Amino acid sequence: MYDVARLAGVSHMTVSRVLNDHGSVSAETRRKVRAAIDELGYRRNVAARTLVTRRSSTIGIITSGSMLYGPSSTMIAVERSARDAGYYVSLASLASIQPSAVAEAISYFVDQGVDGIAVIAPEAGVAHMAEPFISAVPVVLIAAGAEPAAGVQITAIDQEQGARQATRHLIDLGHTVIGHVAGPEPWFDASARLRGWRRELAAAGLSPGPVITGDWTPESGVRAARTLLERGLPSALFVANDLMALGVLRVLHEAGVAVPEQISVVGFDDMPGASHFAPGLTTIRQDVEGLGAQCIGMLLDAFDGHPTDRPPVPARLIVRDSTAPPR
Repeated sequence: MYDVARLAGVSHMTVSRVLNDHGSVSAETRRKVRAAIDELGYRRNVAARTLVTRRSSTIGIITSGSMLYGPSSTMIAVERSARDAGYYVSLASLASIQPSAVAEAISYFVDQGVDGIAVIAPEAGVAHMAEPFISAVPVVLIAAGAEPAAGVQITAIDQEQGARQATRHLIDLGHTVIGHVAGPEPWFDASARLRGWRRELAAAGLSPGPVITGDWTPESGVRAARTLLERGLPSALFVANDLMALGVLRVLHEAGVAVPEQISVVGFDDMPGASHFAPGLTTIRQDVEGLGAQCIGMLLDAFDGHPTDRPPVPARLIVRDSTAPPR
């Protein structure tokens, strides 16, 4: 940095200000410093900078490694928001969410000097894994409905509110028998969506329709729809994610059951392509970009010594062609 300052004819503090985008440097001085940096091929020594500032400008992300739309899109959104804030990420994608694997990943990140950790925890088993390390670096847990140790902040999309919107949409259309294809029980999102469906029906004075549990895949949606055909279809169906809804629509089409004329179907996620299902799928849109920004914002607040709790990110109903009033 002193070599850059000598070549540009400025102080080394001016070089530091340019590198840190300080607003007090004139455009001409900034141009000279940048030219000297390019000529000398100067690169910051990140390790040295970390020793001085006690900041690595790195955030650790722990994820279950799921390729499903929710966890994978959340990971991308957190990484993008971190980069927008001037941070890079170090990723630990775990094949197992056993306590030992999660604890090892957190320990590794702490040893590497990350400034904070984001844990994308779709399954209930991850909720308390951060406990041994809450005093080392800030931790934000992305998990709907989790109750982790004190000191670990939580953010999430409001899954229950989204499920209630989906159910309310069907009720407002006039449906009174509304079934649910649920996600797997260990997942926070599945439990919250099931809870929202039940509570919205109860608020309307309606009894729950049939419930079948899937595993988020289209194949489990196929199995659920075949079971419902055998037992008797409700007039409407809230499916806990779009992939399972795709399987449901496939079976209904093959069985000659018209959607939405004979049964209305609502999904959850608004994954890419949902508008091109046949028919276009009414679904709940998850604001994963907003979730990523909120997660990084909470970490930044914690870095400054002012951790803040924030409300869940709201979901939004997207109405398409798969829902209509009952015949």
